[in-house]
Amino acid sequence: DANRQISEYKFKLSKAEQDITTLEQNIGRLEGQVTRYKNAAENAEKVEDELKAEKRKLQRELRTALDKIEELEMTNSHLMKRLEKMKANRTALLSQQ
Repeated sequence: DANRQISEYKFKLSKAEQDITTLEQNIGRLEGQVTRYKNAAENAEKVEDELKAEKRKLQRELRTALDKIEELEMTNSHLMKRLEKMKANRTALLSQQ
């Protein structure tokens, strides 16, 4: 009976050691995955920060371009009015002659 129990305990010990080995391998694999995921997350955050900075830069450039367009449209309008006045003055001068 004692020999049967010893054999049973040896079998359980062997099985437990196999389970421990399997679990240690799983731990190593999972730690590797954690490291890869952590690196991927850090890279994604870095890219996100770069994209946010690029977006801010492009928005600044857009505002500058829109301001310039508005300024040029006002200048164009002013010049068109001056041109119309000059044409009117020329027409008036020609009609007086």
